[in-house]
Amino acid sequence: MRQFDHQMPHPARMYDYMLGGKDNFAVDRQAIDQLAELIPEAVPLARANRAFLQRAVRYVARAGVDQFLDLGSGLPTQGSAHEVAPEARVVYVDHDPVVAAHAAGLLRHAPSRARVVQADLLQPEDVLARAGEFLDLDRPIAVLLVSILHFLPDSADPERAVAVLRERLAPGGFLVVSHVTTMARLEDDERDGRPRRGRSSGGGTDRTPARIRAFFGGWPLEPPGLVQATDWRPDRPKLVGDWSLPASLMAGVAKKVH
Repeated sequence: MRQFDHQMPHPARMYDYMLGGKDNFAVDRQAIDQLAELIPEAVPLARANRAFLQRAVRYVARAGVDQFLDLGSGLPTQGSAHEVAPEARVVYVDHDPVVAAHAAGLLRHAPSRARVVQADLLQPEDVLARAGEFLDLDRPIAVLLVSILHFLPDSADPERAVAVLRERLAPGGFLVVSHVTTMARLEDDERDGRPRRGRSSGGGTDRTPARIRAFFGGWPLEPPGLVQATDWRPDRPKLVGDWSLPASLMAGVAKKVH
């Protein structure tokens, strides 16, 4: 198995550390500690994102879906899909060969329930062909696109890739999405409702809520719709003093009816 370079921080290990995991090195912890000083919301944002994934997986599993395709998954640690839905079959997909190799090692004790595929979600036909070796594509599958689409610029045409996934999913399948949008983007939509192209920055591409909603095609969104990730079917009411994320993380779940 290929190894991470323990002298250089890696995003997958850094994310694991933000979630409270142990699959990281000192260099990753140091990088996140420095990041948190500059961007205090970074760690709460990561944890809000993982909490949404967990709630969405539980919701979909209760709806009877027992297959998950997690795209851009990173390391399957700290409450990933196969841990939240232990009776389900899960395929994790990451384009980074080192991440995929490490992830496969982490899943060596669950070979009958979870697999790792090294593939690029921008090549959905290849992703589905390889996932189909473990999942039954003729039955409902929940596709998880959690905090990954905003790392893809408009020039990569992520809309096409997601459209292929929607088309290929069997009726009864679900699409689960979380995506960053800045407050300026929210205000854009509120002003006149017209979708705009994503705005790129060093951290990715933020899109308006209308653009994020478009990833679901015409599928009906499950209640409460496209909302702040912390507001999507929360486990408890918000409390006074709960962290408010200035860079908004929108989240939604939609079901393929026909």
